[in-house]
Amino acid sequence: MKKTWNLKLLYSSPKDPHIEKDVRSIEGACQRFAHTYRKRTDYLTDAGKLYTALRVYERLYEETAGSKPLMYFWYVKEVDSSNAYAEAMINKITDRLTKAHNKILFFDLSLGRIDIKKQKQFLKSKKLAKYRYFLKKVFEESKYDLTEKEEKVLNLKSMPSHSLWVSGVEKALNAKQVSFKGKDIPIAEAMNKVSTLTSVKERRVLSNNVMKSLYSMSDFSESEMNAVYIDKKIDDELRGFKKPYSATILGYGNSEKSVLNLVGSVSNSFSLSRRFYTLKKKLLKLDHLEYADRIAHAGSIRKTIPFAEALDIVRTVFYGVDTKYGEILDSFVQRGQIDVYSEKGKSSGAFCSGSIGLPTFVLLNHVNDINSVLTLGHEMGHAVHTERSKEERPLYQHYSIATAETASTFFETLVFEHIFSSLSEKEQVVALHDKIQEDIQTIFRQIAFFNFELELHNLIRSRGSLPKEEIAVLLNKHMKAYLGPAFKLHEKDGYFFVAVSHFRRFFYVYSYAYGQLVSKELYRRYKEDNGFSANIDQFLTSGGNDSPENIFKHIGVDTTRKGFFESGLAEIESDIRKLEKRI
Repeated sequence: MKKTWNLKLLYSSPKDPHIEKDVRSIEGACQRFAHTYRKRTDYLTDAGKLYTALRVYERLYEETAGSKPLMYFWYVKEVDSSNAYAEAMINKITDRLTKAHNKILFFDLSLGRIDIKKQKQFLKSKKLAKYRYFLKKVFEESKYDLTEKEEKVLNLKSMPSHSLWVSGVEKALNAKQVSFKGKDIPIAEAMNKVSTLTSVKERRVLSNNVMKSLYSMSDFSESEMNAVYIDKKIDDELRGFKKPYSATILGYGNSEKSVLNLVGSVSNSFSLSRRFYTLKKKLLKLDHLEYADRIAHAGSIRKTIPFAEALDIVRTVFYGVDTKYGEILDSFVQRGQIDVYSEKGKSSGAFCSGSIGLPTFVLLNHVNDINSVLTLGHEMGHAVHTERSKEERPLYQHYSIATAETASTFFETLVFEHIFSSLSEKEQVVALHDKIQEDIQTIFRQIAFFNFELELHNLIRSRGSLPKEEIAVLLNKHMKAYLGPAFKLHEKDGYFFVAVSHFRRFFYVYSYAYGQLVSKELYRRYKEDNGFSANIDQFLTSGGNDSPENIFKHIGVDTTRKGFFESGLAEIESDIRKLEKRI
């Protein structure tokens, strides 16, 4: 069983001549499409000719969207941030592919300029039914389009104005090591290890060392954060987006009304997370909680769960829902598509990454505890979603981030319940605590992050920039809002902003809360009727063929219903009451 990525599934080595061949293939495909359609306008008024153009465009999309050469070097760098060759190749290939895709920008822009009356006709056309949602999105997003020349400029400057800043911080962060018990360990491993330590003193000392390490990078990160936030401000102003979050919500296919309803519902229920942490303080028998204690365990279930055992647990769960899902997991293990353990220079956290026509890869930082098992279930939930979405046509294989988090948290919940049923009564108290804690992390913390991001964007927009000290104070303020009076936060805790990559992927965080609350409904339906698994597979195979709200409506789940999010929050309150009765 391989425990590192087998990147030979993409190329034999960084010097593989097929890399250059594939880059040229993408460049050539874009050039040919532009040569065929740039000077034509007939497809903009005739449904039959538009259908033909869209078929050609979809073949181009299938050929170029995966960006295999770029993804290869990105994966290389994710497991070795110090790899200078990979970084240089990422920059070179990004520049070439950006220029190539700029050649076909005219197509979407031309579609967006179709007369409104004709747009409505096309959306009703039976001939164009397969492309209806694609066209709908293009028409909606066209309100914020610039001229072709301006769009090209924005595409070209995105690397130096955003990507290189972010990757620079990530590279420096991944190279950091933190002292623990006389040894230096990768900072990613240190951040994961904090919650596993049963000794309050050790936990807080290690957390403090992590914060010191983050603080040492804060000058660089201050410049980075201000740069990418000001760049975002410029883009929004040029396009006409009124709010900092508007572009993200539009891109994810949600409605602003729905998302703001989510943010308001969760923010208004911060009393639940404060109530939980008051309970946690009691469980840990502490006078107060510190940032290090935020996700500390309230007791031990088992000391270690090796990866092989974690794999067996997740395999049992996935096969139990549908054989297809278990087979996907087994193929990932056999083919080397899961990178398991922390290493110096490897990215922290966990993620799943896939694209059209390419194998999907999962990155973990497994530390042999129950949370690592849940993380495996979560990321393989993403992987199953990615693989099942390949049943869709190429244009719809990329699903919304909002629906992505629904799939991952649904499978994570199944893994949790499987483990929970095998525990002793005493262990179940610990596990119930951990389940609520994960809900708090995924819902309340992420919405607190959303609120922090929004205020940070607005402050930088009004004041021009914000020093690192004020960014740290602001983060502590919003963390305190959901953590409550049980916590005593220190000044350096606010410098955790250095490590939160999502702050640079603007407002991504709301998707976690959205996905978790929707997945609670899916899980409830599935437990009531295992036959609902067919509905779940319908959702998984839908990819991005409609808005998140409509995809869920198609399987009988109305996320726009009044009180929908509150019903999920009520389940968390019910779990808190259960925990209160058990201690």
